[in-house]
Amino acid sequence: MPTKAVTDASFADDVLNSDKPVLVDFWADWCGPCKMIGPALEEISDELADRVTIAKMDIMENTNIPGQIGVQSIPLMVLFKDGKAVAQKLGAAPKSQLKSWIESEL
Repeated sequence: MPTKAVTDASFADDVLNSDKPVLVDFWADWCGPCKMIGPALEEISDELADRVTIAKMDIMENTNIPGQIGVQSIPLMVLFKDGKAVAQKLGAAPKSQLKSWIESEL
């Protein structure tokens, strides 16, 4: 399953009210490290589709939610379970590290 684009308007339905954990990748088009991890997150989204939804939120097009959460640096990945942020990871990492981190937090 490909990653899901999330907006300020869809955040509550897509993330907070989801029946399974959601990892939100806060990113921007101008962010090199964000672009580096994009393909890895797409692959992880396919591999872990039954356990977690991986969503992406462009912080330049959506400013309300990143502001409320306090996003100051990107890429920032925040894992939400039952409507609450339970873990976060700042910065780019190889796919194997990203996947291991996600699996350890599920």
